[in-house]
Amino acid sequence: MLPNESLDRFLDDFLDGSKTDEKIEVKKRENAAPVRSDRELWVRPSDGSLVEKPTDRKLSKRTWAALLMILVLIPLTIFIGIRIGDRKYFFISMMIMVYSMVPFIMVFEGRRPQARELVVLALLAAIAVAGRAAFFMLPQFKPVIAVVIVAGICFGAESGFLVGAMSMFASNFFMTQGPWTPWQMFATGIIGFLAGLLFKKGRLTMKKGPLCLFGFLSTFFIYGFIMDTASVFMYQSEVTFWSALPLYFSGAPFNLIYGVSTVIFLFFGARPLIEKLERIKVKYGLIDRER
Repeated sequence: MLPNESLDRFLDDFLDGSKTDEKIEVKKRENAAPVRSDRELWVRPSDGSLVEKPTDRKLSKRTWAALLMILVLIPLTIFIGIRIGDRKYFFISMMIMVYSMVPFIMVFEGRRPQARELVVLALLAAIAVAGRAAFFMLPQFKPVIAVVIVAGICFGAESGFLVGAMSMFASNFFMTQGPWTPWQMFATGIIGFLAGLLFKKGRLTMKKGPLCLFGFLSTFFIYGFIMDTASVFMYQSEVTFWSALPLYFSGAPFNLIYGVSTVIFLFFGARPLIEKLERIKVKYGLIDRER
């Protein structure tokens, strides 16, 4: 992680460019902050959590729209993809990307999106893609879900789903696209969405213990169950309870490894990453900070 002074210089050059009016706005936000130093503005809250708890816990209409996409449209699209044949997986993946962008675009209702807001999410997706590629030699030992959880916490449930879906879609250009891609996008996106949703509702405490526990449980049960279900549909012509059961049992060790790896990456990486993202949010007033 870059030191905060180096990070500031990089962000000023990379995100601000030469627009003087934007630089003035950035400086105003910095001056309006109650405190400025690492010992003050960027320390953790007094309860030991990594970020401040949101004050407004009411779900917005874009969150309800995202729930509609996740619970209805995306499963229906994947089901249709199964019915029309696995070779349509690329089209199904693109449809999921479109669905995940609709609630995210609603974040900018009433104002124009700024490039810097999109760049940060793209950067998080790139980190997840790079992490998945870097650990390609270790099956299921990946930092992807840890990054997606952080994205959901810092930028909201809709952004968490978008980063999750985009990460799996982009990384599979390196890891191989296939009929499993839409399932991976769906499973990873749900975890990012759920992290943001639970944090907003005050059900997910941003202490290392609860955060790591959520990472393990969501990876093992949500991602693992969805991907094992994908294996059942992809590799069995006739699905029955007894034919599907061995696949779920055989997938458990892989899901366990993935869950443990998520815990490791969250334990060691969540705090520095969240602190940097919170600093960026405060300085540049990024993406619906109150969510």
